[in-house]
Amino acid sequence: MTGYQELKSLRNRIVLVTGASSGLGEQVAYQAALKKAIVIVCARRKDKLEKVAEVCRKLSGRLSLAYELDVSDPAQIEHVVNEVESSVGPIDVLVNNAGFGLMENAVDFPMDIAEKMFRVNVLGMMYLTKYTALQMAERQRGAIINVASIAAKIQTPKSAVYSASKAAVLAYSNALRLEVKELGISVLTVNPGPVQTHFFDFADRTGHYLDNISSFVLDPEILAAKIVNTIGTGKRELNRPLVMEAAYHAYQLFPRVGDFLTSTLFNKK
Repeated sequence: MTGYQELKSLRNRIVLVTGASSGLGEQVAYQAALKKAIVIVCARRKDKLEKVAEVCRKLSGRLSLAYELDVSDPAQIEHVVNEVESSVGPIDVLVNNAGFGLMENAVDFPMDIAEKMFRVNVLGMMYLTKYTALQMAERQRGAIINVASIAAKIQTPKSAVYSASKAAVLAYSNALRLEVKELGISVLTVNPGPVQTHFFDFADRTGHYLDNISSFVLDPEILAAKIVNTIGTGKRELNRPLVMEAAYHAYQLFPRVGDFLTSTLFNKK
């Protein structure tokens, strides 16, 4: 049995989730708690995090702690990882979920927000992964889950910067998977389409995007359950909804048609 297969049961395992104060991260925390994991929730909003940790304790009957963390700050990341490892125990599962987006044309995109997006979506994920994977490697056991996006695979208008950040997450994860496999560490990339969360409070300035694509919007609780159920399996990717995964494969075969459809029929931003 490899190291990551030992994590098929999460009972008393330590699961650290970023971006856990709401949305998908919050639901991943609850799903891990239902499997009796010791859940560590991280985000910038400590007040909301404390409430999430309280729910996790009720669901799991085990310890759950909240750590204030801005993933754009490498020093904070290193401090939190070291604090958890020394005060709570070994991190068995890392879920890099923190991230944000903004739907805007590339030529109009505020570059200070672009830089912040890459610090959060890409560099924060890399720093947290490195510090955690170093500890996992010593134990020859661990699972890393990086939440990318279907936007990393299918690009549409007003998604250039966000898609670029998530494509970086996808590429990094694919190479990382090969590097850490022999160390007993699995790497899963989650590529969701739009999820019904507060992500769009900032990303969508029109306020109508989710309504325009309602038939494709994912339920965060259902998606979170699927993510947590992959732990210990060695699965490499989770793409949802399935219709978008099919669209991606069709796009590879017929790129010109794909460009036409994504810029016209599927352009709902």
